[in-house]
Amino acid sequence: MSALAGRLSAGLNWGVERFVAILMALLVLDVWIGVVDRYLFHWQLPWPEVVARYLMIWAAMLAISAGIARREHIGLHALISKAPEGLRRVILLGLDLVTFLLFFYVFWYGIGFAQTGGNRQAMIFGMTLLVPFAAIPVSAAICAIQTLLVAIRDQGALIVPNSEGMVE
Repeated sequence: MSALAGRLSAGLNWGVERFVAILMALLVLDVWIGVVDRYLFHWQLPWPEVVARYLMIWAAMLAISAGIARREHIGLHALISKAPEGLRRVILLGLDLVTFLLFFYVFWYGIGFAQTGGNRQAMIFGMTLLVPFAAIPVSAAICAIQTLLVAIRDQGALIVPNSEGMVE
């Protein structure tokens, strides 16, 4: 079960990391268009700033799950690694449970938040704000799933996966 959870976690993380990389590439391109527009062509395009904001929100929110998959929280890692192994296991499982509940809570209430975005319009694009607001519940759901998979994978041990996201 632990190995399966590790493979599922690594696979999910692989997909999320590539999607975040694409979003970041689009963000760089969008900001570059905005700079060229402002200082070279003076087109006065209204959309680069708004697109950059939405891309940044999606990228940042999705990237949280990559940190969860790799257990890359420096403060918690430093604190937990100093605890005795028996206590470390309890602390880690407790933190995984609290983290899962937090992300499930954000997911649950994020659905309503995204639905309210469906009733609001983005002035520049004439579209609803459902897609930008959906970053909250989508990323929270991925983080909750990733937290559950990592908790099953590690089973209370402080395991940090390698660069491919796999436990050795």
